[in-house]
Amino acid sequence: MTRGRIRAKLRQSHLYTFTCFRQDTADAEVPHSFDGPGFSRIVYCNQPQVHSKKPLYYTSNNISTTKYNIITFLPKAIFEQFRRVANLYFLLAAILSLTPVAPFSAVSMIAPLAFVVGLSMAKEALEDWRRFIQDMKVNTRKASIHKGNGVFGFKPWQRIRVGDVVKVEKDQFFPADLLLLSSSYDDGICYVETMNLDGETNLKVKRSLEVTLPLEDDGTFNDFRGTIKCEDPNPSLYTFVGNFEYERQVYPLDPSQILLRDSKLRNTAYVYGVVIFTGHDSKVMQNATQSPSKRSRIERKMDQIIYILFTLLVVISLISSIGFAVKTKYQMPDWWYLQPNNTTNFYNPKKPALSGIFHLVTALILYGYLIPISLYVSIEVVKVLQATFINQDIHMYDEETGNTAQARTSNLNEELGQVDTILSDKTGTLTCNQMDFLKCSIAGSAYGSGSSEVELAAAKQMAIDLEEQGNELSNFPMHKNSTGDSWNDASGLGATEIELETVVTSKDEKEHKHVIKGFSFEDIRLMGGNWSKEPNADVIELFLRILAVCHTAIPERNEEIGGFNYEAESPDEGSFLVAAREFGFEFCKRTHTSVHVRERYVSSGQPVEREYQILNLLEFTSKRKRMSVIVRDEDGQIFLLCKGADSIIFDRLAKNGRMYEEATTRHLNEYGESGLRTLALAYKKLEESEYSAWNSEFMKAKTSIGPDRDAMLERVSDAMERELILVGATAVEDKLQKGVPQCIDKLAQAGLKLWVLTGDKMETAINIGFACSLLRQGMKQICITLNPDVQTQDGKEAVKENILMQITNASQMIKLEKDPHAAFALIIDGKTLEHALADDMKYQFLGLAVDCASVICCRVSPKQKALV
Repeated sequence: MTRGRIRAKLRQSHLYTFTCFRQDTADAEVPHSFDGPGFSRIVYCNQPQVHSKKPLYYTSNNISTTKYNIITFLPKAIFEQFRRVANLYFLLAAILSLTPVAPFSAVSMIAPLAFVVGLSMAKEALEDWRRFIQDMKVNTRKASIHKGNGVFGFKPWQRIRVGDVVKVEKDQFFPADLLLLSSSYDDGICYVETMNLDGETNLKVKRSLEVTLPLEDDGTFNDFRGTIKCEDPNPSLYTFVGNFEYERQVYPLDPSQILLRDSKLRNTAYVYGVVIFTGHDSKVMQNATQSPSKRSRIERKMDQIIYILFTLLVVISLISSIGFAVKTKYQMPDWWYLQPNNTTNFYNPKKPALSGIFHLVTALILYGYLIPISLYVSIEVVKVLQATFINQDIHMYDEETGNTAQARTSNLNEELGQVDTILSDKTGTLTCNQMDFLKCSIAGSAYGSGSSEVELAAAKQMAIDLEEQGNELSNFPMHKNSTGDSWNDASGLGATEIELETVVTSKDEKEHKHVIKGFSFEDIRLMGGNWSKEPNADVIELFLRILAVCHTAIPERNEEIGGFNYEAESPDEGSFLVAAREFGFEFCKRTHTSVHVRERYVSSGQPVEREYQILNLLEFTSKRKRMSVIVRDEDGQIFLLCKGADSIIFDRLAKNGRMYEEATTRHLNEYGESGLRTLALAYKKLEESEYSAWNSEFMKAKTSIGPDRDAMLERVSDAMERELILVGATAVEDKLQKGVPQCIDKLAQAGLKLWVLTGDKMETAINIGFACSLLRQGMKQICITLNPDVQTQDGKEAVKENILMQITNASQMIKLEKDPHAAFALIIDGKTLEHALADDMKYQFLGLAVDCASVICCRVSPKQKALV
């Protein structure tokens, strides 16, 4: 309870900015004002009994993804079966078999139809039953719910109601859409993985309102009451508008306080939340669609074939019935043994047309075996068996999670064999999304001698090229050059071989060293405090301080090793903190208003713990591509520390801050070619008056209400993040997942085309392409980029014409290629892609891309990924 008392006294800080921030009490936001349709939901916190009856009754937390239920199964399943043309024909034939015109008994027509339809319906029922079982597993998961008097107990998810207070622990899924009340961290933040919602592997930070921070253990919920008024259920995952009424005060809510169902709590021991949306009202279920009736291409093709066969059947039957009518009219009166004067309408010489029509029906049934009902049965059986084999395939078993592949519906099995193009992201798909700090550039000097996987792949490629070159050279007589050295000893080849050897041996040595997760750096100049003996020791010290201070991570004590583990939003940030720790700057504590760094290698010889007061934190977003912190050190000096994409940082450097720009740019290009992820680090010293003036503007923008709020915040932040001084750059490696090159190789052999969409530079993307077998030996590369000369001299139209010309020329080159086994790779960057995806050019671009075996789109934004 001591911690609870401390927490209750904590003041709000300036630490959190943009959409997720804390405010000074004086600058508190005005509650959202909303009335009318779309904002009618009222939730009484910790009073779920109020929501068990109308008018405040809301849907239960039970979910269902099945296609049928007991009532709808028969009508819906029968409708599904008779969407097939052949089944319709056999139904018609079965009905006609009950009439006197039928040439067979009714049983012989009805039995096969009943068998085929029954078998298909049984398959549908089995697959829907499996969906039901999966739903039941989710609905019967247990969650810790407040039962009253400060006591929490377990309840199945399906019995959770709106207003319930829920306790969710680390690595558990959220059972409904919750309002975050508090967490195991003192400042009420928690880390959430939203992979099931948006595919993102990076963790998102959520923050509770400060007013609910004292609700920090089970007992504090005994008297907890509050009211939430908010928007009605809707499918928008990234928006939320509402007010929280608590202790006679009203606080505005935004998406940073909402925990969505199906996302997972990570790196946080526990959180408390109150249920706002349950079951099919939750945002993830609002985005779900009804289980569709899927029909494969083969099934649709079979329908077309059935139409052709049916047309043929009608033609044959028509010819047969016309012949019968003619015979009946002209020849039957002469056949006395058929008693033509004493006959029915089926054989009536006086009404040959009617007899012909009756015969047409008989012929349609008689020749019905032209339409293969058994083909449907065979395909249904094969599909069910295929689905069983997929479920039991040992090669698709994931040992880490213990999960097997699951074919939830067998209707589309054969579509897997018809996939011709795969679109893939790079980070977390081709790579592990586990970062290792490998190299860095500080004050224009490069540090780090380790080698990345991409460098090894490039070295291997070089070895193959050298071997081929050597074979070609061995076919020619050796000539002496003017100095008398043999051609074979030319410095170029010798140097390359030595370089190759260095790359490979450094990797082997690394395997024998103690492995530190997130840190693969090798360079004696920086390790063990040796950095203090370097010429630019003061710049190196600043570089390491930026790594240790400029972040949003939380330290967690590791009792086993006696150090700290870091819970960070992204793996890059985690690797920077591990690197800073190994270099002697250990981030050890975070409070609302400060971070503490233990510095080991100081002049006194004793470790010193320094406190940096966090005045503001300007968060990283995919649009900003940078993050900054404004800190006050122990001497009272104010600094802005910034890290971000090199293209963004270099544009914001002051004239006197470009001292190391040329060397750093060279190093960044080398790191990029090695397939490493790079960030530039910069800083700026601030005067007290300059900071105060900016902060008042910032607070004004932060507390404003309206659609322009984010734009105002961005503008004010942008003004501060200028006139920076460059310190250096980092390079971290995201290793390829195990077996990626072999997998891509096999996909290519099977004729599949692979598109990779990445935010990397073109050189980096090309090298990663070679490392993962996306680009292969002998493949012809087509690079489409903006021509700098055209860009500067002419307008937008000229740029578009230039890109269109490049696309047209490349398409022409592919068409004129005579080698049938030639493979092409298309490489295009984000700026060029912007023009290529325009309405007047996208089909030409698509035509070219489809003709290439591999496509790499580099420097693309998330929006462009969606457009592609």
